[in-house]
Amino acid sequence: MSRGPWHVVVLMGGWSAERSVSLSSGEGVAKALESRGHRVTRIDMDRDVALRLAEVKADVVFNALHGVPGEDGTVQGMMDLMGLTYTHSGLATSVIAIDKQLTKQALVPHGIPMPGGQVVRSDSLFQGDPLPRPYVVKPVNEGSSVGVAIVTADGNYGNPIGRDVEGPWQHFEELLAEPYIRGRELTTAVLGEEALLVTELRPKSGFYDFDAKYTDGMTDHICPADVPDDIAQACKAIALRAHRLLGCRGASRADFRWDDEQGVEGLFLLEVNTQPGMTPLSLVPEQAAKLGVDYAELVERIVEDALRGKAEHG
Repeated sequence: MSRGPWHVVVLMGGWSAERSVSLSSGEGVAKALESRGHRVTRIDMDRDVALRLAEVKADVVFNALHGVPGEDGTVQGMMDLMGLTYTHSGLATSVIAIDKQLTKQALVPHGIPMPGGQVVRSDSLFQGDPLPRPYVVKPVNEGSSVGVAIVTADGNYGNPIGRDVEGPWQHFEELLAEPYIRGRELTTAVLGEEALLVTELRPKSGFYDFDAKYTDGMTDHICPADVPDDIAQACKAIALRAHRLLGCRGASRADFRWDDEQGVEGLFLLEVNTQPGMTPLSLVPEQAAKLGVDYAELVERIVEDALRGKAEHG
C-alpha cells in the first residue's frame, strides 16, 4: 500500500475526563506524521466537529480521542454517516468495548476469563456491600482507570460506605462491582493481527489509576514482563482473541490482573481499550518500540490499517 503522502486529520481533545491525555496523544501523532512528510490538520473536537471535518476533506481521520464521546461509538457513528475513513474501531465495537458489562457479555461465552460482578446503583452502596470485601467499584463506561475504588475491610470509606465520602459513587449513578483480584497488573497491545508483548505495571504507590498512568515516574513499566512463558503466551492469545471477537481495528490494548499464586487460572481480562493512549508514556508505543517499530512507523501502520479497510470494503 502507498505510504502517501496522505492528508490526515488528527482528531483530539474533546470534553471527556481524559481531554489532556487525548491532546498529548494527538500532538504526538500529528508530529510523527509530519515527520514522515504527511499533511496534518489538527482538530480539537468541539460541537462543530462535523462541520470542521466536512470542510477539511482529508484522506483519513486519526481518532486520538479518549473517553466519551470519542471512544463510545458516538463519534464513530457520526463519521460513518459522513462517509469518512478513520482509524481504530468502528461503531458497534466501540459501543460494546467501552461498556465493561457488555464486554463481558460478548467475551465470557467464548471462554475469555473475566471477573464476575454486577452493575449496582451507586446509592445502594450506602446501605450495604454488593460483594464480600475486598471488591472493586468502577464506572461501567469510562476508560483510563477514571473513578476506580478498592473497598477493603479496613479502608477509610466506612462500612457501609459513607454517603459523603469521596469516591466514584458521588459521580456516577451506576457502577460495576467486581471481586478484587490480588496480584499483578499486566497489559498486552494488539496491532492489526498481532499481539505485541506483555508489560507489567508496578505503581510506586497505591494502584494503577489515572495519575499513575499519566504522570512520569509514578509507575514502573517492566517490558517485557518478568512472568512465566505460559502466562505471557496466555495474555497474548486472550488479547488477540478478544480483539477479534469484538471486531477491533488498528490498535487495541487488553488489561489483565494476574494472581501469581494461582498460575494461569489466576489470569483475568479486565477490559479491552479500543483507543489506547499514544502519549510518550503510553503502553502501545512502548511495546512496539521494543519490537523495533518506532513511534512514527507505528502511527503510519495504524493509518494504513484504516486505509486498507476502506480499500477492502469500498
